[in-house]
Amino acid sequence: QVQLAESGGGLVQAGGSLRLSCVVSGRTLSNLSMGWFRQAPGKERESVGGAAWQSITAYAESVKGRFTISRDNAKNTVYLQMNSLKPEDTAVYYCAATSRTLLASRAILQATEYDYWGQGTQVTVSS
Repeated sequence: QVQLAESGGGLVQAGGSLRLSCVVSGRTLSNLSMGWFRQAPGKERESVGGAAWQSITAYAESVKGRFTISRDNAKNTVYLQMNSLKPEDTAVYYCAATSRTLLASRAILQATEYDYWGQGTQVTVSS
């Protein structure tokens, strides 16, 4: 059973940065496709991005150029580096995993492709 634990959320001013971490247990990270999603109050969950097989990554248009996903297989950890944060980035951020090899961007950004989910970490960006 794959377990995911996010951390690194908090309160930051607009224009600031945060780095979220997602520690994976129960499976080797190199065998997983990983995604990041977020959900703001009163809104549906939306994709942020993902890091799939080898170096394949995909990002939602709203975060391109500001957010970067990286994987440290030695630490079994995935990171979401968030720069130039905006108030509209305020949400609970979740990491997700699947053992399927996701190759297409559309699949990487699709929540239904993922089987395992973390509990989430709150990110609040003040204006």
